[in-house]
Amino acid sequence: MDHLSRLESQSIYIIREAYYKFPRLALLWSIGKDSTTLLWLCRKAFLGKIPFPVMHIDTTYKFPEMYAFRDKYAKEYGLDLLVEKNGEALARGVSYATHDAFTCCHELKTLALVQAIKKHDLQAVLVGIRRDEHGIRAKERYFSPRDENFNWDYKNQPSEMLGHYKSTTKEGNHLRVHPLLHWTELDIWKYIKRENIPINELYFAKNGQRYRSLGCMPITTPITSTASNIDEIITELEHSKTAEREGRKQDKENAYVMQKLRALGYM
Repeated sequence: MDHLSRLESQSIYIIREAYYKFPRLALLWSIGKDSTTLLWLCRKAFLGKIPFPVMHIDTTYKFPEMYAFRDKYAKEYGLDLLVEKNGEALARGVSYATHDAFTCCHELKTLALVQAIKKHDLQAVLVGIRRDEHGIRAKERYFSPRDENFNWDYKNQPSEMLGHYKSTTKEGNHLRVHPLLHWTELDIWKYIKRENIPINELYFAKNGQRYRSLGCMPITTPITSTASNIDEIITELEHSKTAEREGRKQDKENAYVMQKLRALGYM
């Protein structure tokens, strides 16, 4: 079995294990390359039809191309799409024009997710994060518990030895399940190429710039690049010395800010 097939096999095993253990399960789809790859893996795991809801936490500040991509493939794949917002925060005027990146991420993403998990009484959510994305995400486990207040105790993570995962949780808690934890950014792009996975056009260079990571428009900036197709992106990454999320403002604050966001329930 080749490298990408081994990655795929392990991820599909984790996805199926989560579905078997947790009847009330949902997939978080941010519409970026990682969560779209996870969406693809979920379809492969269940012969083309995802048997649980796919949830998009909508801050209302995503790129127009992201909304168009979401709607096109939700329809094409027959997804049970749930679009959730923190309506109360939006009504209060929380915005990137008037608030800092930490506040907006916490109010419009984290609290929106907390509300959605409560609303749909979810036991677990599948999330497309990878260890190599950010030092704080490297502390995660494949099956990562969140307490009744949706907090993450990054100092007290369950051990995962020899393929044994924590697939139970206390009443009132939930689990974040991370099937892509063992992948790298380069793995993702090579798999996208192999599988011919549809991917957002914002990742491809136009006028000497492209987006390497997608988030909300006001806090996401493009990188200088001429990579206009997947082969060129792969070549670029093989020689890149910069961090993947260099253009994401909430990551630039410092590692403590990202850790605080994730401890409070950030994706």
